[in-house]
Amino acid sequence: MNILSIQSHVVYGHVGNAAAVFPMQRLGVEVWPIHTVQFSNHTGYGSWKGRVFDGLCVDELLQGMDERNVIGECDGVLSGYMGSPDIGYAILEAVKQVKNANPKALYCCDPVLGDVGRGIFVRAGIPEFMCEHALALADIITPNHFELQYLANQNASTLQTLKTAVQKVQKKGPKIVLVTSVQTEETPCDSLDIIASEEGEFWHVRTPDLKLTLNGAGDAIAALFYVHYLRTKSIKKALENASSSVYGLLKKTQEASSREILLIKAQDEIVNPTWHFEAQKI
Repeated sequence: MNILSIQSHVVYGHVGNAAAVFPMQRLGVEVWPIHTVQFSNHTGYGSWKGRVFDGLCVDELLQGMDERNVIGECDGVLSGYMGSPDIGYAILEAVKQVKNANPKALYCCDPVLGDVGRGIFVRAGIPEFMCEHALALADIITPNHFELQYLANQNASTLQTLKTAVQKVQKKGPKIVLVTSVQTEETPCDSLDIIASEEGEFWHVRTPDLKLTLNGAGDAIAALFYVHYLRTKSIKKALENASSSVYGLLKKTQEASSREILLIKAQDEIVNPTWHFEAQKI
């Protein structure tokens, strides 16, 4: 399996491609990474060095791949943090190119926009781009709870309103929605919910809330869910496998009191999770 992963990258730590590429490779996937930004570290540290690339850079890299006659071997595209709207348009052109070469390829869009407590933290124009363009082409999206509410333009504080929000977003394009970091009125205060939906079905996994404030977990779970879905074509199995692996990674990170997710040291959790969570239909 070959996956084109287009998202941010950091030299130190694990966010964006630095959080998504290795887990997919650990599952035996050949990953073709394209970086939308290259920073010294993630922005949560308050200062960083590096730069945001432009859409032309993405176009040029795809052109080089096309000259190798390998685009048709791509099984799908995964995108995350985009950096600027012009990168977003370049990503969608890449998706179209891949799908033209391989109609069975699926596009998974992690619509990185913001989070609870931080609000929208991406550049101007990106939220509108997600709503008006990316959703229409995506087969799978993996928003967190905050991002789902933004994309659906409605509150999702209860399980029922969250399901309504998911269905509202699905009407805009993506058939499969994975919602992470869910805390509705029905979620116990010591827990987090993860919900996946496809064709009117909803599956739910509840894990303990480890109360961690680190970056990269969302990028990792999007990549793992995507790969497991491509292999099994089951949102239930993909949800169980991805949530179990990421919980294991985060638990080991918590035990080590690390600020960065222990993606390498705890890599066995990717293929053989210590904790297994069974999804329930809701």
